[in-house]
Amino acid sequence: MLKVLIVEDEEIIRKGLVYTIDWLSMNCMVAGAAENGKEGLAMLQQQDIDLVIADIIMPEMTGIEMLEAAQQLDLNPFKSIILTSYADFEYARKAVHLQVSDYLLKPVDEEELKNAIAKIQESVEKNKAYSNVVSFTQNKDMEQLFDWDSYFNQDTRNNSYVLQALYKIRDHYNEKISIESIAEELQVSTSYLSRKFKETTSQTFLELLMRYRIQKAIGLLKSGKYRIYEVADLTGFSDYKHFCVVFKKYTDTVPTKFIKHNGCIICR
Repeated sequence: MLKVLIVEDEEIIRKGLVYTIDWLSMNCMVAGAAENGKEGLAMLQQQDIDLVIADIIMPEMTGIEMLEAAQQLDLNPFKSIILTSYADFEYARKAVHLQVSDYLLKPVDEEELKNAIAKIQESVEKNKAYSNVVSFTQNKDMEQLFDWDSYFNQDTRNNSYVLQALYKIRDHYNEKISIESIAEELQVSTSYLSRKFKETTSQTFLELLMRYRIQKAIGLLKSGKYRIYEVADLTGFSDYKHFCVVFKKYTDTVPTKFIKHNGCIICR
């Protein structure tokens, strides 16, 4: 849920935004309301805010000045929407260096506000997911990206076919393997092996194979020794584009952005 700070000097507009907008339907909550930029800046320093909705022209400190001052502080990153009148619209658009997410004309149209927040929600969720992945991989050994050993439990040991399939993933993840080829090698039907594998691990063979490959790929990318297409090949992906698609699916970012964030050499 997004925590929203409203900064507006006109009381009727400020209270209208706080009390008449259905924030819950947009997965938002109003964390505070300020009468001017100076008061808004103080609130930003007191709590973590995800979205600031601010007027431009206000006493004490304008909305633009508030956002500029906030950039100089060590605050958690937040999105911003500027409220403006027709007279101030061009002035607002000049504030592109502040990376404002949207500009809304007053009086605020609730449907336009919902659309603007929907875009911000999507962006925030993606950033949070990416940050979680980066934080996890920076503080965990790559072998612990997911608990591989947990799959070798009593249930899998009770079914030698599933156990052999898991060994195949672990030892031959960088080769061309499939549930069909393993079933043929074990002389059992593909449907039986697929069903038992899913029952035992709660994942399909392909899902677990892809996760294990991406785990290994992250370790190789972080080493900074390989180009992205080399990592794709080393982890069993014959197609570079397919590797990028699967990598994004499991980490919510693309390989180039991942290695850039981790300080590795960016190679295409």
